[in-house]
Amino acid sequence: MSQPKQKITDQEALDYHQFPSPGKFNIVPTKAMNNQRDLSLAYSPGVAVPCLEIQKHPERAYDYTNKANMVAVVSNGTAVLGLGDLGALAGKPVMEGKSVLFNKFAGVQSIDLCVDAYDPEVLVNCVRYLGPSFGGINLEDIKGPDCFYVEEKLKGLMDIPIFHDDQHGTAIICLAGLINAVEMSRKSFSDLKVVVNGAGAAGVACLKLIVSYGAKKENCIMVDTKGVIYKGRTDGMNKWKEELAVETSKRTLQEAVDGSDVFIGVSVKGALTKEMLSKMNKDPIIFAMANPDPEILPEDAAAVRPDAIVATGRSDYPNQINNVLCFPYIFRGALDVRATQINEQMKMAAAKALAKLAREPVPEEVLQAYGKKSMSFGKEYIIPTPFDPRLISIVSTAVARTAIETGVARKTITDWAAYDRELRGRVGNNAAAAIAPPQEMNIQVAQMTQKAKEEVKREGYAKL
Repeated sequence: MSQPKQKITDQEALDYHQFPSPGKFNIVPTKAMNNQRDLSLAYSPGVAVPCLEIQKHPERAYDYTNKANMVAVVSNGTAVLGLGDLGALAGKPVMEGKSVLFNKFAGVQSIDLCVDAYDPEVLVNCVRYLGPSFGGINLEDIKGPDCFYVEEKLKGLMDIPIFHDDQHGTAIICLAGLINAVEMSRKSFSDLKVVVNGAGAAGVACLKLIVSYGAKKENCIMVDTKGVIYKGRTDGMNKWKEELAVETSKRTLQEAVDGSDVFIGVSVKGALTKEMLSKMNKDPIIFAMANPDPEILPEDAAAVRPDAIVATGRSDYPNQINNVLCFPYIFRGALDVRATQINEQMKMAAAKALAKLAREPVPEEVLQAYGKKSMSFGKEYIIPTPFDPRLISIVSTAVARTAIETGVARKTITDWAAYDRELRGRVGNNAAAAIAPPQEMNIQVAQMTQKAKEEVKREGYAKL
């Protein structure tokens, strides 16, 4: 088992966020603003032309504004990371970070909107009116069960993708890793005995997606702070937990883990003890995803069960369950086909694409990024790494295709080879990715005369 890398210090983290300027991103113009003509085009009188076009044809907003490539990261700060209810202001560094990751990994423009709204109904009423400005909404760090209500309500009120990453991003990566871990352990998905410790947003979503993939619900036990969620329990229940309750005589985590194949932790440090792990079935699969400290450390798990396959939420161990593997690319694919939602089929397509990618040979640039001579599908590599340049192509394409196939896309991609080239062109060049034009503009620019191209290049109008 690989040992953890050196940790960063608190001061390093504070300095990173403060210098050379506070925060993690700036908003910059994408058009020239150097003379009177530029001003006339950017504002009055030129701006009236696209306004009137959009009034007549609302879908043209995707052509004349940044809506086509803009996502809002929305949070009320009631469940920030593993830190709890810090409030909207204290949660802002996380939301800024999320916006940066959208940009860095998928060329998606994003802005954080931290809202002082503890009442879920107030939060819904705040977000529901933001649709004209954004192509999608990424909900973040909203406590359960409020997060379920907020997402469900907004999906019914808005015609753009609403995606709570703490739920679905975690679930997608978890399932991708589990698909491969099950193959490595030579087990059958339909026979798995699964324990999920933690019945918040991530835990509920993970279990629902695992069952959707093929695990039998009756073999899956969810545990919260009050114990096993079983049929007939009344204490601490809600409708989302009720949906996952099963008939069982087990009442504690220790009882649930005994004889299980899979432990998925989205709970607290140290929740899974060595004694519990020792009673799991042969080749146990442990996804200890509590942050910043997992339910059991990989080295402790290996000391008791060297046959275990272990993943955590941390970057300093192998097999990191990291949401950045999917949320930028899910939105990339959804935005590129102007999807009205991110449905269950799109989530499943992303999980399967990630699982398949982990079985492919690892590119040299990934090895260099991680300072390794080799990486290959196995116990310590069941999930792709965040810096794999193929992610944007593989996951975004799977999502876009599925959106079209399931009828939630308002735009159809016909030249998939061209789309693949466009996606791959965004990787490795953050500045280019941040201002990459949509596919239609690429085609339009390609059709310009050489003189027009030179003028565009000179004046900077092509920088979208």
